[in-house]
Amino acid sequence: MMQRQKTDLAGRGSRRSVYLLPNLLTSASLFSGFYAMIAAIRGGYQAAAVAILISGVLDGLDGRVARLTRTTSKFGLEYDSLSDLVAFGVAPGILAFMWGLQDYGRLGWLAAFLYVATTALRLARFNVLSHSSSSTKAYFLGLPCPSAAAAVATSVLLCQHFGIYGPVRHVSVLIMVYCLSFLMVSSIHYHSFKEVPWLQQHPFSGMVALILAIMVVAMEPKVMLFVLTVTYVISGPILMPLRALKRPKPLASGLGHHEKDASSAGITGHGENE
Repeated sequence: MMQRQKTDLAGRGSRRSVYLLPNLLTSASLFSGFYAMIAAIRGGYQAAAVAILISGVLDGLDGRVARLTRTTSKFGLEYDSLSDLVAFGVAPGILAFMWGLQDYGRLGWLAAFLYVATTALRLARFNVLSHSSSSTKAYFLGLPCPSAAAAVATSVLLCQHFGIYGPVRHVSVLIMVYCLSFLMVSSIHYHSFKEVPWLQQHPFSGMVALILAIMVVAMEPKVMLFVLTVTYVISGPILMPLRALKRPKPLASGLGHHEKDASSAGITGHGENE
């Protein structure tokens, strides 16, 4: 009896430690986002950009760890959303304002506020859709906020790669922030990469491709991270017309043709006789 109680207590302790692991990763992501805000206010734009990217990596890990350890919970979902609002909403908004929007006055800080507000709306919509049975894992509805934050962060790193270390004044920064805000609350589908049949069918080739991608990024990290992020951001609007063409035709049109064929052959339904 005593041995069974000890086993149960050990099992509960291990489950608690496993439960804490994804929340610790979420807390680390929150800390990194908060540090990004402090660094941006102090003028450390590169440190702020790197901290936001680290938050993105940690945010991707906490969800996967929770699913692998089967410790997903409503508390974890809500905590993760609040952390994402700080790390991918407030932190990139402050970084964008301090780095490239200050000189635009009211238009600049309104752009930063719009970015934070649309991030909150994007996260709220994601939480609602995640509880819906009609949601799909293959696509995100709207640009994910970590990708939007990465676009801001990699833009800072790209400018520093070309020797621009201080605040910038260019209308492209203002346009970028407004466009990212619109894309986050849009109905454009973005691939989630959670279900990639080719990787499941060819795991070894997928590993080789991943290694090659890491090597390409390692050659020029600041440039390649920007290129990869921008490619993903514009992939949604570019692929949207292609997805519309691939949609199956409505079933009603097909039924109409069958009804015409039936009437031409002298066959009528019971409803038509009435």
